[in-house]
Amino acid sequence: MGKHHDDHRRVKVIAGAVGLVAVVITTATFTASQAAPQQRTAPAQVTETLREKASVPGTAWAVNPVTNEVLVTADDTVTGARWDNLKSTVDAMGAGVALRRTTGTFRLFAEGGDALFAGGSRCSLGFNVVTGDGRPGILTAGHCTAAGRQFSLTPGGRAAATVVDSTFPGNGDFALLTYDNRGTGAPSEVDTGNGRRVRIQRAAEARVGTQVQRMGSTTGLRAGRVTGLNATVNYPEGRVTGLIQTTVCAEGGDSGGPLFTANGNAIGLTSGGSGNCRTGGVTFFQPVTRALAAVGARIG
Repeated sequence: MGKHHDDHRRVKVIAGAVGLVAVVITTATFTASQAAPQQRTAPAQVTETLREKASVPGTAWAVNPVTNEVLVTADDTVTGARWDNLKSTVDAMGAGVALRRTTGTFRLFAEGGDALFAGGSRCSLGFNVVTGDGRPGILTAGHCTAAGRQFSLTPGGRAAATVVDSTFPGNGDFALLTYDNRGTGAPSEVDTGNGRRVRIQRAAEARVGTQVQRMGSTTGLRAGRVTGLNATVNYPEGRVTGLIQTTVCAEGGDSGGPLFTANGNAIGLTSGGSGNCRTGGVTFFQPVTRALAAVGARIG
């Protein structure tokens, strides 16, 4: 009887010990998982990895310096193995990198419109500027100059401006044209339609969250906000770096048009994007400050 009683106590002690071990293991595991949050990859390392492993047409990435996050975007053409590769690349980088889809196709907004004409193509005038030697000039998108070196201000009209500097693709999408007539009146304004104008006071850097407006010769005045900086876009024509990502819509013919704020800050030049102004989309802009520095011009 005493022996059976001792066995019973021994079983209870062993069971209690096992339960204690289980509690300790469970607690330790929970504490370890809580103490080891997912590591974040530095934005510079993320963008370098994306350039090496995911540079295919239809992809783009931009940095939000406020949150230190990288947003990767893929258009409708990124499917199958290309999508799988992009997703696995993003997943491997862990926290701080987000992947999303956008409707439509990343393309240059180079056709249509009624502002600048060359070689059968039409773009939009960005900002009137003053060159380093004091001549009146125009900033527009660099990809627009693929159509020709001389631009008119009306369809089939006389040449009014000539390309003197252009970058696309590569480190930007911008061009400087100078007016052929040195006496051309080129006010530092954006015509927003219906007789209204915004006086451009200065060139300014974009900031994530800033409310901005865009004027284009196809779709007119549109508004949105800045969502990312230092964006890389892989167009079918080539990769462009250093762009501004926004929610502002745009369409063909809006290329080169101005991105600005209501108080007269010149922010960007329309490059390209996806979607349209009926369904929305993602649009990218060349920073004006970098374009001005590269061509040696200033806002008049």
